[in-house]
Amino acid sequence: MMRGHPVYAQMGTTIFEHMSGLSRELGAINLGQGFPDDAYAADNALTVGLQDAAARALRERSSQYPPSTGVPALREAVAGFYSGRGLALTPAQVIVTSGATEAIAAAVLALVQPGDEVILFAPAYDAYAPLVLRCGGVPVFVPLQPPAWQLDEAAIRAAITPRTRAIMLNDPLNPLGTVASSKDFAMLAAICIEHDLIAICDEVWEGVRFDGITHASLISQPGMAGRTVKIGSAGKLFGLTGWKIGWMVAEASLATLLTRAHQFLTFTTPPALQWAIAEGLRYSDELFAAQHRQWAQSRARLGGGLRAAGYVVEDNQATWFLCIDLAASGVTLSDAEFAERAVREAGVASIPISALYEGSAAPRNYLRLCFTKPDAQIDEAVDRLAMLRNKVI
Repeated sequence: MMRGHPVYAQMGTTIFEHMSGLSRELGAINLGQGFPDDAYAADNALTVGLQDAAARALRERSSQYPPSTGVPALREAVAGFYSGRGLALTPAQVIVTSGATEAIAAAVLALVQPGDEVILFAPAYDAYAPLVLRCGGVPVFVPLQPPAWQLDEAAIRAAITPRTRAIMLNDPLNPLGTVASSKDFAMLAAICIEHDLIAICDEVWEGVRFDGITHASLISQPGMAGRTVKIGSAGKLFGLTGWKIGWMVAEASLATLLTRAHQFLTFTTPPALQWAIAEGLRYSDELFAAQHRQWAQSRARLGGGLRAAGYVVEDNQATWFLCIDLAASGVTLSDAEFAERAVREAGVASIPISALYEGSAAPRNYLRLCFTKPDAQIDEAVDRLAMLRNKVI
């Protein structure tokens, strides 16, 4: 029998692939995996402009290997984009990757050695722990608990040992749509400095915030610039998830390590898409604002429909997701049970939040739904979920 690495040999299919696979197989409405529907994106001037830019780049520019760290135009555009939002960077601090997941992988490979412990906050994106394990590291989960889902300083400090090497922070947080406070950032910075920790900051949702909430980054805290890796995603900024254009930002010494890890992963990323994103990052603020208004309207439509159907919907401040509290909605099924019945009996795919936890600390009554879909699709999904709730309560 062929033997593989135990991390992967013992691993099942991700919950995202499982639910999306069922959605395709059953013809369900996919509110599980986070992406804007193509018909939805076709009405977005930002998206259409980027598609035109990519087609133009394919015709007019090189299709051969670009530099491993990214085409200069994109590195300059990323630095300029952040500089315009209060974070002074140089292009040399930017490494372009094939999506944010590759950026996370490169950061973990570059910084985590066998035996190192890495603090993860649960619920967590499901790639984090396997990547830490693959490097011989030890993921140490600090669970966030409802209803506040807040970072707990005492719990974080209790999880730190002499072997702790890094903290991974996802802010805004997928799947909950919560946003860290200035107090949270100051607390995390103090802990990192006190214990000489690296912060790997997954900030892919930085541009998907609502209700006037602006983005802040741990890298901006005093003393954190030299110990933080900031990770971003064009897929989330522009709603083009399949393009898989991401980046890492770090000061020189860290950037060198990140570059060396990245060069032996994907090495580089399609140049036409890089040139298109470079153009997009220079678009007017109004184009970004129009996209956000569209997303906000869809958030309100799904949330309002679900509440009218009897579901208790958690408030969110960011991301493309709303979460339902099933228990508060009168549903006694676990989130995993309800998600399976929803896709098979109601034709709506979702994500059970418990799948993004490790062990017994997981709450089992929260469901994540993606709202970046056309109005008709949202309304049909709400009708189907309303019928399912009436059936199971």
